[in-house]
Amino acid sequence: MSASPSVGQPVSRLEGYQKVTGSARYAGEYNVPGLLYGYVINSTITKGKIIRFDVEKAKALPGVIAIFTHENRPSLAWFAQQYSDMDAPQGSPFRPLHNADILYNGQPIALVVADNFEMARYAATLVKVEYARENFDTGLKENLLKARPPKTGLANFLKPLPPHPKGDFEKAYSDSFARASGEFEHGTEHHNPLELFTTTTIYEGDGKLTIYDKTQGTINSQLYVGNIFGLHYKDIRVIAPYVGGAFGSGLRPQYQLFLSVMAALELKRSVRVTLDRTQMFTFGHRPPTVQHTRFGAGQNGKITALNHLAVAETSRFEDYTEVVVNWSNMLYPAQNTLMEYKLVDVDVFSPLDMRAPGGLTGMHAIECTIDQLACKLNIDPLEFRLINYAETDDSADRPYSSKELKECFRQGAEKFGWSGRHMRPRSMRRGNKLVGYGMAAGIWEAFQIPARAVAIITPEGKLEVSSAVTDIGTGTLTVMTQIAADELGLPVEAVTFSYGDSKMPFAPIQGGSFTVSSVGSAVKASVKALREKLFKAALKMDNSIFKGYKIGDVDFEGGRILLKSDHSLSLSFSEIIIANKGKAIRAGKFSIPDFLTLRKYSRAAHSAVFVEVEVDEDLGMINVTRAVTAVAAGKIINPKTARSQILGGMIWGISKALREETISDHHLGKYMNRNLAEYHIPVHADIHDLDVIFVEENDTIINELGTKGVGEIGIVGMPPAIANAIFNATGKRVNQLPVHLESLL
Repeated sequence: MSASPSVGQPVSRLEGYQKVTGSARYAGEYNVPGLLYGYVINSTITKGKIIRFDVEKAKALPGVIAIFTHENRPSLAWFAQQYSDMDAPQGSPFRPLHNADILYNGQPIALVVADNFEMARYAATLVKVEYARENFDTGLKENLLKARPPKTGLANFLKPLPPHPKGDFEKAYSDSFARASGEFEHGTEHHNPLELFTTTTIYEGDGKLTIYDKTQGTINSQLYVGNIFGLHYKDIRVIAPYVGGAFGSGLRPQYQLFLSVMAALELKRSVRVTLDRTQMFTFGHRPPTVQHTRFGAGQNGKITALNHLAVAETSRFEDYTEVVVNWSNMLYPAQNTLMEYKLVDVDVFSPLDMRAPGGLTGMHAIECTIDQLACKLNIDPLEFRLINYAETDDSADRPYSSKELKECFRQGAEKFGWSGRHMRPRSMRRGNKLVGYGMAAGIWEAFQIPARAVAIITPEGKLEVSSAVTDIGTGTLTVMTQIAADELGLPVEAVTFSYGDSKMPFAPIQGGSFTVSSVGSAVKASVKALREKLFKAALKMDNSIFKGYKIGDVDFEGGRILLKSDHSLSLSFSEIIIANKGKAIRAGKFSIPDFLTLRKYSRAAHSAVFVEVEVDEDLGMINVTRAVTAVAAGKIINPKTARSQILGGMIWGISKALREETISDHHLGKYMNRNLAEYHIPVHADIHDLDVIFVEENDTIINELGTKGVGEIGIVGMPPAIANAIFNATGKRVNQLPVHLESLL
C-alpha cells in the first residue's frame, strides 16, 4: 500500500478544470457532421384522444425533413419494456407516440426533424392538433378517499413496503401521558438540473448507434434502446462522461432518448433531440403527499406509540412508490406501531425518484411530530431524542452494522451552540426579527448493488481502471481514482479511471447513495485481483527475487513491488510487464454484496441537523441564518467532495422548506410555473453560514470499503429542522411545505 494514501484526503475534482473552462462536453455539445435536430410537440390537453394532425404548413418549410406522430412512426419491438429500465416501478411504462390516447398534460405527441434547431422549433408551432377531450382528475387532496395500497411485485425492490403493525397502537396512544399529532402536506417538485435533457444519436450504419445521452446509467439507456427497438446490445454504445446534474431525473430513460433513436434509425441520419426548460416539467417529479402522524409517550419521555400514514399520487399506468413511513421506528423504539402507505391514481405522468425519495418527505412529518411531543413534555428536543435513542433497529429487530448518531448529536450541538436555545417560543430576538433554533435527526438506508470493474497495468506501467458508471457531479471520477490508487500504492496522478460508457464493465444506475459502495467495491476488488496477478507474474520471472515469498510479504508502492522486510529488494511494474513479453496485465471483478451477512443487520447513514432562523415579525419573511449538519456515513473517501454533497443537500433542504414547489391548476390539469423564473429556488443571497461535520464511524460489516454514501443524508433532516426552528421563533407550527409567508402573519 502507498505510504501516503489518498483515501480520506480532500482531493480536488480531477475533472474540475474541464468543467470550469467549458472544455467538458455534455450530451448536446458533440459536433457531428450532417446532424439533424428534433423538436418535440407536447399535448396541450390533459386527457383524451388525438383526432387528427395538420402538418402541411410545417412540412412545407425549407429544411424540415420529417414529422413523426403515432400515425407514421416506425414499427418497434417494444420488447419487455418494464424490465429494460432498472428504475421502472410496477405497472406498464409510458410509450411515446404509441397511439392516439392522451394520458397527461404535456405528453409528447410528435417530433419535428429539421436540418437546424431553430427551423425544427418554428415548424413545431405550425403543427395543428385536433383533440377529443375527456374528463380528467389531477388532484391528490380531492381524491384521498380513493387511496389504495400499492400493488406488489419485483419492481422497485429497494423500496420495501411498510413494516407490519406491532402491539395495539390505538390503546397505547389513548393511554399515553403525552400525545402529538399532525397533518403534513408536501407539494409537487420538479428536478430541474442545469443541463437540459438531450440525446445525440449518431447513426453509424447497419443499425449501429453511438448515443450521447443525459443519463444516470449508460447501461440502463443501452438496455432500453436495445429492447425497445429490437437491436443487439453490442450495436449500441451509450456515452455520458459529463452529466450536468440529475438528482434522480436521469435514472429512467426519458422520452428524448426514444425520439432521437427512433428518428435516427428511420432516417438513417444522426439526430439530436433537446428538451427545453418547459418540457423538463413533462416527465417525472417528486409526488405531492399528504401525511398524518400520531405519536404518544409516557411521563418519563419514553415513546410508547407511533402511527404514520402517507398518501401519495401516482399515474394511472404505474405504481410509483416511496419509502415514507418506515423511518420512525428505525430511529425511535416503540412497542406499538402502525405504519400505512397508500396511493391515489391521477392523470399525471408517473412520479420519479428525487433526491432522498420518500425519506425527505417522511422525515419532515416524523421529526416535527417528535419536536411537538418533546415540547408537550417540556423536554429539550435534543434530550428527548437521547431518551429515545435506538441502539438497534426496533422496526426489524436487528442491530445496526454501525451507528454513531449519538456522536452526531453531541458534536453538532456543541458546534452549533444548542445549549443557548430558549425553550419558550418567541423568547429570542434580534431587533424586529424573531430568532428560533430547531433540530432534527436524519436517516438514509445504505445499499450496495452488484457492479463490475476492470483494472489494467499498461506496458508503460500505468494503472487504468474502467467502469460504465456515470458521474452526475458528485465526484465519482475522483473518488474511484483514489480507491484504485491506494489499492496499488500509487499516487492519484498515476491512475486513469475511465467511465460513463456502456461498452465498459457493468455498473448500476447512479442513485440512492450507493455508487461508492457498489462501484467503489468493484474497483477495489479488481485492483486487488490485479495485485495478485502482478505478484504471480513477478514470481514467474527468471531468478525472481520474490521466490519463496507470498503476497502478504510484499508492499505495493510507487509503481513497484517491495519486500516488506527489505525495501531494497523490489521490482517495478514496468519490469514485470517486460518479462510478460510486453503484454498488459488485466483483472476484472464483479463485486457482489455478502447478502447472507448483511441481512442480519440494518445499514444506514445518520445525521443531526441544527438550524437557526430569523423571522421578520411584521412581514413573516424567513431567513436561515446558519446551520450545522453532523453526519455519520462510514468511511469518507474524499471529505472535500463529500462535504460538497452535504452542503448541496442542506441548500436543497432550505429550498424544499421555504421556496420550491410546482403549482398545479387542477381545473386545467397542468403545471403553471414551468420555468425557472416562477419555480423558486434559493439564490446566493438566501444561503448563509452552513457547516458540515463528519463523525468518525468504522463499519467493518457493510462492505470492504466501510462506506455508506452521502448523497441523500445531507437533505433529509433540513426541512424539519427549519420547521422546528420556525416554531421556536414564532410559536406557530406550519406543516405545509414550502412554508408560505402568509402562514406566519
